[in-house]
Amino acid sequence: MSEIRIGIDLGGTKTEVIALDADQGVRARHRMQTPRNDYAGTLRTIGELVAKVESETGARGTVGVGIPGSLSPFTGRMRNANSVWLNGKHLDVDLAEMLGRPVRLANDADCFALSEAVDGAGSGVGTVFGVIIGTGTGGGIVVNGRLLTGPNRIAGEWGHNPLPWPRDDELPGPPCHCGKRGCIETFLSGPGLAGDLLRTTGRHLTPPQIVAAAHDPEAEAALRRYEDRMARALASVVNLLDPDVIVLGGGLSNLDRLYREVPKLIGRYLFSDGTHIDLRPPVHGDSSGVRGAAWLWVSRPARL
Repeated sequence: MSEIRIGIDLGGTKTEVIALDADQGVRARHRMQTPRNDYAGTLRTIGELVAKVESETGARGTVGVGIPGSLSPFTGRMRNANSVWLNGKHLDVDLAEMLGRPVRLANDADCFALSEAVDGAGSGVGTVFGVIIGTGTGGGIVVNGRLLTGPNRIAGEWGHNPLPWPRDDELPGPPCHCGKRGCIETFLSGPGLAGDLLRTTGRHLTPPQIVAAAHDPEAEAALRRYEDRMARALASVVNLLDPDVIVLGGGLSNLDRLYREVPKLIGRYLFSDGTHIDLRPPVHGDSSGVRGAAWLWVSRPARL
């Protein structure tokens, strides 16, 4: 079963599979639409993708899956997934039974961080904090090439911490799907950026439209608020973890100005007499999640 390593990125709209050989070469790769609100259909989609790459490569492989949310160590069931039809299910057990082999699952942000730490933007350093800023906001921590999980399996879930050092006009903060208000995700996700412009100006623009309209004073002001909020959110991570490299992923990671402006701002919020922040774009782009899933059978969880 070790001829290839198969990674699955289970997203809310698409499911992707990749097959890597021992040298990290891509042997096969495919995508299918994720059947929404259909758990049995989601299982079938994963089964079809695995069968497709194994037929194409003529090899059998280990299977790792990047998932929204996580498996609870207390119940063994899925939790916290925005693909809500997965919640409460024994996804790893059901996949293992269907595929006839054990399957390893990890949060999609964890898979992103692992991929970039192994042979991406964070390769060769001790500690990597991988950030997803897209439809949601997530994070993953890799220490010496190993994914940090923790006893509650929530390591890196910075998106559901409150925005640090909130200002009066940021309180109590937008409502979050987790049931709280003012979570980092409600400010730094793509919908969070769009929502900020809507609240402050009444204008409905998508994040790409805001970026494209940066010459517009209101759009520029929204981007500057976003950068300062990211600096505050990352400063709280640096104060706690002090990672060697921070890698951004997700749709908003394509915003080049973040890599120039955010490191300049973080120093204001650090408990330090100097600032060294290494903020990098991903090497593997939107392929990192699926590559990291394949790596779940190589990298053992870290314990600090």
